[in-house]
Amino acid sequence: MKTKLIMSVLTIMFLTCFKSYAKNSVEKKVASQTTVYKAVEYKTILVDSLKIFYREAGERTKPTIILLHGFPSSSHMYRNLINELASNYHVIAPDYPGYGQSSAPTPQQYQYTFDNLSITMEHFIDKLKIKKTSLYIQDYGGPVGMRIATRRPELIRSLIIQNANAYIEGLGEILKPLTAYIENQNAETEKAARFFLTVDATKWQYITGAESPEKIAPDSYSIDQYYLDREGNDVIQLALFRDYGSNIALYEKWHQYFTKYKPPILIIWGKNDQFFTASGANAYKKDNPNAEIHLLNGGHFALEEHHLEISKLIINFLSTKVK
Repeated sequence: MKTKLIMSVLTIMFLTCFKSYAKNSVEKKVASQTTVYKAVEYKTILVDSLKIFYREAGERTKPTIILLHGFPSSSHMYRNLINELASNYHVIAPDYPGYGQSSAPTPQQYQYTFDNLSITMEHFIDKLKIKKTSLYIQDYGGPVGMRIATRRPELIRSLIIQNANAYIEGLGEILKPLTAYIENQNAETEKAARFFLTVDATKWQYITGAESPEKIAPDSYSIDQYYLDREGNDVIQLALFRDYGSNIALYEKWHQYFTKYKPPILIIWGKNDQFFTASGANAYKKDNPNAEIHLLNGGHFALEEHHLEISKLIINFLSTKVK
């Protein structure tokens, strides 16, 4: 009888301790998840009379990474990557004028060129008092970020380049309609260029070349298309299409920057991208032999299915190769 009583007491004590441990574990897990969720803040700041929307996460005391988006996207394309990096870095992802949640003045009110976008983003960086940063550049983020880097080499800790071209050999055949529009603007070439503003083209950019198309969230291209379809946005995009040739004209200047300043470079590339081909990724070695290159089995928007792998590559690169 005495033995049974002791066993009952011990059983109750064990169950009580187990429940307490389980409760604490669940609470800690929930708290951790809540912290990650709350880490991202959605902000707007006035830059040169424009409202610039941006996502910010992580502690400002940690090294900064600025994520510059491509066409036809916005800072939304970095939603997953931000969560993966926020524990280790101070992460900022802005929307350019005319994109996402930022101001979208008419072309009469704001000159939509890559030079001007880069100036606005440079002023945005200065407004946030960022003195040193790594730049993650994708697609349009390339010409925007490279202009900033060549003007302000002291600002750059490193470059993380994902499907952002800086070499002629990286330009895919699919870009020919845009090239024709740049070289000869008329009703026919504009009609061909306008195809890139349609929902079919937007979805195509996300799905084509993907390792697993079923992993591409429809929200991604649907949100991009929502912004593209806003009244007057087509005129903004056509202006930037026409200006794209100014980027190619600067390639040599960017190559000289790589040679002179030798910034640490991590290249992550969806190798099945038909806009900017894998040849464009490998070309970076010509002017920066120490560039670290990873070709992933993905397309233009490789982050949609490879953000976990990409975040690990970034963390390893910045922790081992960037001072």
